[in-house]
Amino acid sequence: MTTDKPSTAKQLRSLVKPDGTLELSLAVVDVPDPAPNQVLIRVEASPVNPSDLGLLFAGADMSTATVSGPDDSPVVTATIPPGAMRTLGGRVGTSLPVGNEGAGTVVAAGSSDAAQALLRATVAIAGGSMYAQYRCVDASHCLVLPEGSVAADGASSFVNPLTALGMVGTMRNEGHTALVHTAAASNLGQMLNRLCIAEAVPLVNIVRKPEQEEILRSGGATYVCNSTSPTFMEDLTQALVATSATLAFDAIGGGKLAGHILACMESAATSTAAEYSRYGSTTHKQVYIYGGLDRGPTEFNRNFGMAWGIGGWLLTPFLQKIGPETFQALRQRVATELKTTFASTYSEEVSLAQALQLEAIAVYGKQATGEKYLINPNK
Repeated sequence: MTTDKPSTAKQLRSLVKPDGTLELSLAVVDVPDPAPNQVLIRVEASPVNPSDLGLLFAGADMSTATVSGPDDSPVVTATIPPGAMRTLGGRVGTSLPVGNEGAGTVVAAGSSDAAQALLRATVAIAGGSMYAQYRCVDASHCLVLPEGSVAADGASSFVNPLTALGMVGTMRNEGHTALVHTAAASNLGQMLNRLCIAEAVPLVNIVRKPEQEEILRSGGATYVCNSTSPTFMEDLTQALVATSATLAFDAIGGGKLAGHILACMESAATSTAAEYSRYGSTTHKQVYIYGGLDRGPTEFNRNFGMAWGIGGWLLTPFLQKIGPETFQALRQRVATELKTTFASTYSEEVSLAQALQLEAIAVYGKQATGEKYLINPNK
């Protein structure tokens, strides 16, 4: 059943204490024997996604962070503001494992045929608790990586690829024909750009730096708008006229960008109207906020008629709606296109201990484009 299974291993934990202190540490945990239909994975790659940081940092002010303990087992502490503590009652005093997804080698397998078939395979999973040296999961949760792939190739095979596919799927399900995406030079944004090119879906990319414009244009993007440009509103409106995009996915959340997108969608819709209406266009315009790069309030002026909506979008409810068969088909597509459409890049690979160094936290905690970290718990 096993190859080189140890008895204990390290796992990164996040703890909120009653006094309003966040504590990040490496716990030593038992490594279980797999049940009949389970496999044990030696985790070799797990990305730091924005969706991981909420659980990891728990709203703490990381500018107050300090580190103590030995280099191979550091402990990070930081202060959680009172406003954030009011939302954390359910997790106070409970040490939680972190890490949504990752990949590695199956080193032990249960007795079932399905589990035994995965022994020594390189697989990807999205089972939570992935910032750990070993993870035991049901064999059916594993995605076998294509021949010649390494763990780093499949580390980000769930959240970003399925989010990109979910955005296109939502567009079609709701009757839209084109998309707008913010923070569009991210790993996810580049995936979405490649996917939309392959699917012939018009895509308007919104970024905030000239170098991010170049990343997307070099990847074949047709419409790229810089939100810091003095002509941004005009540029965005022209792109919306050209694409007829009426659906946007916003990774920023706070600030005025969502409202600006709706305003430009209204300008694009009314530019071809045969007659004036004091209620604005009848074209429904929708912005889904799916991220929180800006944690401030979402601000907008109602200058976009009456046919509009702003809401939240999450991957899990989308996957629940499409059902298990469609979900598996999407996962298989991700595996097939792992090194093309759904390829990810990383700026740094760190160990569990290195991920708890203040210098690393300062970088990946910014969630900046081009600074995506990969944790290798067995480094």
